[in-house]
Amino acid sequence: MAKQHTIEVWVGAFMAVGFIALFFLAMQVSNLSANAAADGYRVSARFTNAGSLKARAPVNMAGVRVGRVEEVRLDKNTYEAVVIMRIDKGVDSIPTDTFANIFTAGLLGEQYVGLQPGGSQDYLRDGDEITQTQSALILEQLIGQFLFKKAEEGGK
Repeated sequence: MAKQHTIEVWVGAFMAVGFIALFFLAMQVSNLSANAAADGYRVSARFTNAGSLKARAPVNMAGVRVGRVEEVRLDKNTYEAVVIMRIDKGVDSIPTDTFANIFTAGLLGEQYVGLQPGGSQDYLRDGDEITQTQSALILEQLIGQFLFKKAEEGGK
């Protein structure tokens, strides 16, 4: 009976360690860990249409993740989408004339911010704004324009 009890205690301990490990793994994968938001610096960009861009979406440069979107909000004066991005601590040489685009990744349509560096010798710092932007392409608008154009051609 003592041997059975010892085995049960070891199995319980193993299961507890496994659940704790899965929890920490899930936190790392979802990028919700406590230190993820503290490192780096913040920059903003304004878009006429942010599409379905959401907080925690990746910010990529040359296909490499260099940061995350922290916040997407509406500027009540200009009616533009203001996107606040946190750039990772080690990425400190992004030129001030960088171009920010909203792209769609994969079949599910998840959106992310893509940065294309310019040639300036000055670099973005905490609180700077990226002024050159291209808004998200909205599939419904493209289809609507295509159908409208085809309807015009058919009427001639």
